[in-house]
Amino acid sequence: MTPIGFTALFLAALAASLAVRVWLSRRQVAHVLVHRDAVPAAFASRIGLAAHQKAADYTVAKQRLAILNTLVDAAMLLLMTFGGGLGLIIGWTAAIAIPQLWQDVLLFAVTGIFFGLVSLPFSWWQTFRIEEHFGFNRTTLRLWLADLAKGLAVAVVLGLPLLVLVLWLMRTAGALWWLWAWSAWMAFQLLILVLYPTLIAPLFNKFTPLAEGPARERIEALLARCGFTRAGLFVMDGSKRSGHGNAYFTGFGRAKRIVFFDTLLTRLVPDEIEAVLAHELGHYKLKHVAKRVAWSAALSLLVLVLLAWLAREPWFYAGLGIPDALLAVSMARPGVALELFLLALPVFTFALEPLSALYSRKHEFEADAYATRNADATALTQALVKLYEDNAATLTPDPLHSAFYDSHPPAAIRIAHIESLIRGAPALSPA
Repeated sequence: MTPIGFTALFLAALAASLAVRVWLSRRQVAHVLVHRDAVPAAFASRIGLAAHQKAADYTVAKQRLAILNTLVDAAMLLLMTFGGGLGLIIGWTAAIAIPQLWQDVLLFAVTGIFFGLVSLPFSWWQTFRIEEHFGFNRTTLRLWLADLAKGLAVAVVLGLPLLVLVLWLMRTAGALWWLWAWSAWMAFQLLILVLYPTLIAPLFNKFTPLAEGPARERIEALLARCGFTRAGLFVMDGSKRSGHGNAYFTGFGRAKRIVFFDTLLTRLVPDEIEAVLAHELGHYKLKHVAKRVAWSAALSLLVLVLLAWLAREPWFYAGLGIPDALLAVSMARPGVALELFLLALPVFTFALEPLSALYSRKHEFEADAYATRNADATALTQALVKLYEDNAATLTPDPLHSAFYDSHPPAAIRIAHIESLIRGAPALSPA
């Protein structure tokens, strides 16, 4: 391939992905607004008009911010590639009298700071304007800044050694460096699964054992009924930052934890909490996490093989805006190839998002079915309706937008699926 040919391919893919993203967001806004003034019949007796309209307005506000964010991200990508931004950073780091490996680390640091600073206004607006306006935000500016600092520290402590290792392998491990890098990446993923629940998450939130009472009794009975090895039951102070409620299962081995947001426990009754947990246990018992890890492992291996090929091709660098004067220097520095690859990859993998969303929705249907077999299915629907209302999740998403992005089925389809299981009717499609 020629540099001009790759440039044309990249720009065409970027234009297509940008057009589709904006088009889908505009469809979502239009569809939600059209249905704003009437609660869907399936929810008319369970959710009031005011709550439905709040969810519509919340969805629209987030989508409008997402459109602006998408446009800014595309502009920043063009600035870093064809605008010469990355070339300037490459030239600047090359002039510093340090080993090339550390020049590449500095390249990643400067680029990361650049993109991080651009993203900060969007994060601030989401938290202190949108979430605040709709009554969800409980984060102070001081806490928000502290979270940023902690997140940066975690990224440096965990991410920097991985980056240095991968760059070192690219430079020294020969033609099969990608296999060693893949092994390092998978080991890192497993390490995060162990460290997140016990060391990382507690940096941001307080976790306390679930108190004795009806909810804990039902949960422990459910765990025994499902043949689940005992895991830690914890309550997270989610209300410290947000009014949203949730529950999740994390970790593996002795690091397994079942975590409930305190906001969820104050809203749901014990049988509903049990049903929500049964759904989460379904993901574990049906090996959804393991399946997704396996798919991620296979995909990351293919990605690294592709990177190993592209890193040797001059047209890859020139086609993404690296000037001829820096071509030799760039090809001698593995970090440049890795940075360019990470910038360009999302443009080409955008088309895979609907497949990932479809696969995730399939797992959600399966976990719901597992929950109906091991807990009160009616309680599960009641809990979901409460969560939709409390989290201001729209009941009327645009079908195309939902099919492209949503990891969970639309509310109406999901509730209908559970009710069909209650009646013993054939299950609905995961689409």
